[in-house]
Amino acid sequence: MNDAERNNSSFRILSGSALKTIALLTMLLDHTTAIVLSNIPFFTEPLSGIPGNITLYSIFRLIGRAAFPIYGFLLTEGYLHTRNKEKYGLRLLIFAVISEICWDLERSGRLFNSGQNVFFTLFLGLCAIYLYDRFRKDKLSLIMGLAVVFGVSLILQADYGTPGVGYMLFLYVARKSRILQGFIGCCFFRPPQNTIPAFILISLYNGKRGYIKGRVLQYAFYIIYPLHMLILYLIKLYCFGYQ
Repeated sequence: MNDAERNNSSFRILSGSALKTIALLTMLLDHTTAIVLSNIPFFTEPLSGIPGNITLYSIFRLIGRAAFPIYGFLLTEGYLHTRNKEKYGLRLLIFAVISEICWDLERSGRLFNSGQNVFFTLFLGLCAIYLYDRFRKDKLSLIMGLAVVFGVSLILQADYGTPGVGYMLFLYVARKSRILQGFIGCCFFRPPQNTIPAFILISLYNGKRGYIKGRVLQYAFYIIYPLHMLILYLIKLYCFGYQ
């Protein structure tokens, strides 16, 4: 290892587990702010002494914008390292279905709300990557397969939608250049600058799995997604009510 490589690697201090924990915490902050704190004037009133009508609500939502870019990046890493890609995809799809009721309740207070939860987006992103891997030498099959994936994404209107699916596919294609991933990856989001902190964190990834090991911890991170939405729904329902 030369000096440049050694200096570069010294900055990569975050494992996959650390990134996943950061993504989880920022997601919880984002959802809690949107569903619960948005009903409390203290969080929605402009901060005194700060120009621009900045509120704690806007600050917390900005921090929450880091969650999906990190989760999308971790999905590409998961695809690269998993031993059973089909099982990985099935797990995402199962939790997408499980989470849908909690997603609908959290977002609207009723079942069968328009739009689907982000697990569907992650599942479709995995499908797009799988198709690229399998058919990249067969352009026609690749185009047809991706057209189906993006078409399903449009129909489902899942969280982050087709840009989210395209983002994960791009990260996989550009996986050998973390700089390119950051510069182009942020363009999949609006406004792009809100995701810069996420890509700074991604640039610190050291390629190691980290402390999240074993099925218990692995599934705990999956279960937290529908569970926290159900809890937020109940808090809003009993404290503020749904209109």
